[in-house]
Amino acid sequence: MKDPSVTLGYLTFLLMNGLFSNAAARAAQRSAHASLADLTAAVGVTGLAAAQANPGLMSVIDQHAAGVRDSLDADSRPLTAILLAAYAEGVRDAAFQHGWTAPEGDIDWAENDWVLRRLLAVCMLATTLPAPR
Repeated sequence: MKDPSVTLGYLTFLLMNGLFSNAAARAAQRSAHASLADLTAAVGVTGLAAAQANPGLMSVIDQHAAGVRDSLDADSRPLTAILLAAYAEGVRDAAFQHGWTAPEGDIDWAENDWVLRRLLAVCMLATTLPAPR
């Protein structure tokens, strides 16, 4: 016969591990949504308005969005806030490492800034996500 304390300890471990992993998942979701909201405030609001007014810019952003979806293998798994936020952070980190600096003040969307356009594509894709719970 098995020792009941081992069984109870194992069940407690499984229960606590499940609770903590669920809490960590919820925290990661909240953090990702907050990161995307910050990105949208910084880039997305003005960028998406500019793209709505300029079909050429919208076409470029659509192409960037397709590139982001390809990079995240979105054809075989759903986009999530966590994936998009991590992708945007990676783009920013790589850009900073290569000497890119974020613009100060208003963004001139007529400039051909690959990083800003890629980040705007992330913002556009984030609008397709379900609202956070």
